[in-house]
Amino acid sequence: MTSPTHQGESTVAVLYVAFELSQKDWLLTMSTGPGAPRQRAHVRPGDRAALGPVLAAAKARGGLPLDAPVRSCCEAGRDGFWPHRCVTQLGVENLVVDSSSIEVPRRARRAKTDRLDGEKLLRLLLRYWSGERDVWQVVHVPSVAAEDARHASRSLTTLQGERTRYRNRIHSLLALQGVRLRVDARLPERLALARDWANAPVPPGVQARVLETWRLWQAVEAERRARRTAEQQAVRRADTPVRQQAQRLAQLQGIAARTATVLAEELFSRDLCNRRQVGALTGFVSAPYQSGARHQDQGLARSGLPAVKRIGVEIAWAWVRFQPASALTQWYQRRFGTGGAVARRIGIVALARRVIIALWRYATTGVRPAGALLKS
Repeated sequence: MTSPTHQGESTVAVLYVAFELSQKDWLLTMSTGPGAPRQRAHVRPGDRAALGPVLAAAKARGGLPLDAPVRSCCEAGRDGFWPHRCVTQLGVENLVVDSSSIEVPRRARRAKTDRLDGEKLLRLLLRYWSGERDVWQVVHVPSVAAEDARHASRSLTTLQGERTRYRNRIHSLLALQGVRLRVDARLPERLALARDWANAPVPPGVQARVLETWRLWQAVEAERRARRTAEQQAVRRADTPVRQQAQRLAQLQGIAARTATVLAEELFSRDLCNRRQVGALTGFVSAPYQSGARHQDQGLARSGLPAVKRIGVEIAWAWVRFQPASALTQWYQRRFGTGGAVARRIGIVALARRVIIALWRYATTGVRPAGALLKS
């Protein structure tokens, strides 16, 4: 819907630029307005020395003064936010947009080229500055410090996944021989004495591969433990606002330092204004389908932060176990506790969204969830 409060912005003498990013070059599609001719140029990625003259030449061809403002946009992708920081250093007002929110034709086969994509981005950019602020979703760009602070937590998540992958590979290799062994520091000793399904020693090729994977597992496990210890110490120190939020969350029963860190760094550190924004970022939002007399629930929307979605249901189950007297747990028991396993699994998703919203209020305002208990 068009907002009348922004109608005057489209009449300002502005150069509009759409960046189509790639590894080899950036395609700039430029114009001074909806009916003005299009200008295109190619520059090397991050070449600020070339971007300045290209923008100045586009202003001259469009009849704009050299000090005219520049408004641009680019899609969020693999390059992250460094292209945004690169162009903003030149005084450009840039928007980073979610590519999944860009409207596209619904035809089965549609033409797609960098030229067409640049033209599409430019048209949406002009509509956005004309007042249609809902043509796409603008991504909030974090500061360099906030973005860098998340790497420690994400590294621990990666290490946990690698540890599980190596352990499953060892179990799979042994299962091919009919052998079951515990994966720990004494695995080589047990492997040398193990017998396969025919009561014969494990073949040497299998032993060599298992030991190779076990050494990789040991290295990952040692690094994971070090990272986990460092994370717990950082929560105790609480030397930053985000870690202070994590420390406050970790005081609740059922919330460990790992869970508190992920929620504080990935979710609560963003400038969220209300519970709807928090709930949307959890990914636990239904996608209804209503057309005429047909009403259907398509399940959860494929959105939200992956790190929060991974632990959201775990938080809910832990909350039910360790906070039985809280109002949220009692609500869950009344609605879904008397149902079957399917009903409880459906209800735990709804509880996860409510619990995360309640934890957001507690971390940001100090309002403890009703009936929640603190650790001794």
